[in-house]
Amino acid sequence: MKLRCLIIDDEFLARQRLLKLLEPFDSILVIGECKNGQDALEKIKLKEPDLIFLDIQMPDMNGFTVYDKIQKKPYVIFTTAYDSYAIKAFKINAVDYLLKPFDEERLTIAIHRILDIKKTNKASKIEGQIKRLLLSLQEESSPFINQIVLSSKGRDTVINIDDVVYFKSDGNYVQLVTSEKSHLYRETMNMLYSQLDLSQFLRIHRSLILNKFYIRKCVYINNNVYKFELKNDLEVLSSRSFSSQISKYLSTQP
Repeated sequence: MKLRCLIIDDEFLARQRLLKLLEPFDSILVIGECKNGQDALEKIKLKEPDLIFLDIQMPDMNGFTVYDKIQKKPYVIFTTAYDSYAIKAFKINAVDYLLKPFDEERLTIAIHRILDIKKTNKASKIEGQIKRLLLSLQEESSPFINQIVLSSKGRDTVINIDDVVYFKSDGNYVQLVTSEKSHLYRETMNMLYSQLDLSQFLRIHRSLILNKFYIRKCVYINNNVYKFELKNDLEVLSSRSFSSQISKYLSTQP
């Protein structure tokens, strides 16, 4: 029986390259492509693939966050342009990967490994290997935070940065607002801002930071003030003092 697979990558040319390389494999049936993490989560839930080729670096959420959110986990081959340290971490933790630009010989090895795992029923080991990989990468990873841990009454709640729609100042706290819930985090807005990846987050007011992925629309009002409409239907206004950052952000939008 063929392995039904999804290709998840924000780069069109990378998806096309992988599609071409997969054509000779009788054991693989490509059932779809996804260009971002949210699209991937929806299609994985709908189509329940046996295997996913999962890009680590995507604009809305990284591949590890996508994998963590999947309830019924398929086999996974990560695709990456990471540096040598990260590749070493993949090897040490026995998690399979393809390094961009994709290579036919390396793809063959990766697929044979997946088929062997399927044949010998070792899938349960893979999740543990991926968890160890994440710990290895976090030790040497970027200076930006990717999670916030909230402690209350002896219980920890982990919030993935990718899931935060916006941050809002609230006295001595910052509100972390996700699509499901609002949380209070004891931190200053300026300190939090210094820890965020500014390719993903946009400060539009001294009390408001938006996740760019959740911005649906931005409209100029007047006097260097902009109105932002978010994907949760909230509308917020910017401050004039942040107009230069907003103009720079708008210049990168299609």
